[in-house]
Amino acid sequence: MFTFLHAADIHLDSPLKGLEEYQDAPLEQIRLAARRAFDNLVQLALDEKVAFVLLAGDLYDGEWKDYNTGLYFVSRMGRLRDAGIPVIIVSGNHDAASQITRLLKLPDNVTLLPHRQAGTHLLDHYEVAIHGQSFSLRSVTDDLVRNYPQGDPELFNIGLLHTSLNGIAGHEPYAPCTLDALKSKGYHYWALGHIHQREEICRDPWVVFPGNIQGRHIRETGPKGCTLVSVEERRVIKVEQRELDVLRWALCRVDPAGCDSLDALSDLVRNRFEEERVKADGRPLAVRLIVEGITPLHGQLHENSLQWNEEIRAVAAALGDVWIEKVIMKSRKRDDSQKNYGDESPLQALQKAVECCQFEESSFIALVPEFEKLRSKLPSDLLADGDPFRPDADELSAMRDEVKELLMGKIERGAS
Repeated sequence: MFTFLHAADIHLDSPLKGLEEYQDAPLEQIRLAARRAFDNLVQLALDEKVAFVLLAGDLYDGEWKDYNTGLYFVSRMGRLRDAGIPVIIVSGNHDAASQITRLLKLPDNVTLLPHRQAGTHLLDHYEVAIHGQSFSLRSVTDDLVRNYPQGDPELFNIGLLHTSLNGIAGHEPYAPCTLDALKSKGYHYWALGHIHQREEICRDPWVVFPGNIQGRHIRETGPKGCTLVSVEERRVIKVEQRELDVLRWALCRVDPAGCDSLDALSDLVRNRFEEERVKADGRPLAVRLIVEGITPLHGQLHENSLQWNEEIRAVAAALGDVWIEKVIMKSRKRDDSQKNYGDESPLQALQKAVECCQFEESSFIALVPEFEKLRSKLPSDLLADGDPFRPDADELSAMRDEVKELLMGKIERGAS
């Protein structure tokens, strides 16, 4: 029997997005979050006395600004080397073979599988064969799996691959392949990377995305970590998720329907934040608050939105280690509170037209022609994993509601 760790999408020294400009944000924790999560990975490998560690791509976050990122990684691999733990890696789209990466001399316990063709690394002591191929370019659109060798029936076979599989929303279609193609290789476990949300695709054989080890922005919420796999007599007998993140991102939705005052709504928000703190198990928490529902407080929330935002930040600050990434207001008036100007009046027709307004993402982009020009000049890897430059559904909905609120206010003031 032996165990191994499967991790992916480390993104060493990647900045966390959304808190950098926050006046009192824990900048040191934010800047070093990926390293501290990786330290947790190394410590877990030592504590569990694993046979080996697999890293399925995107170890780095693009070209290094200097050698400090590489030197940090080498020092942590040295700790595993001292414990006799080998590490096998494939590069992904963010860390595809580049000049500075090739110049770094890795410790002899670290094996980077080749990028020109699929390679196999044998661990004879455990009767394990690890098959994999690194990315040679930042954008690999070929099916790499077809060139992976067939599994050796006398060994425990693992496939190490950075891939979008057959397509995952919000991720670039890198190294696409099918589940049937993975199954056809006769491997016992497929250690995948690239998708930042943990998912067990299949259990016969095991096909697993472990997710990334540290959430980097609000689109990467919830626990982040790696997968611990136990093997006995060439069979996977246990697969466990282990949390490694040091700062947790959370999306909090609050329905204000039962609140008759802003103080009551603040209390409701505080309770939701406290629930998220419990889930985060002592980690600092970065929260996006969405207030959504029908409420008599609708007018007050929109008229005093800046003051309300500051009050919410004060609620978070009082709890300690809770930081507001954004507050989105999606409240609505009660249906019977809308004025009726008469079925045939122009004002009624205008009111109905405003209420029916829908601003789709494509319409938003069309309103800002320069946006796409800017996007075209950005490196493709900046736009992967959920483009932080493009508003998500909640943000677009909030923009639409703000426009509606402004137009309806002008209509009502003009009619009075």
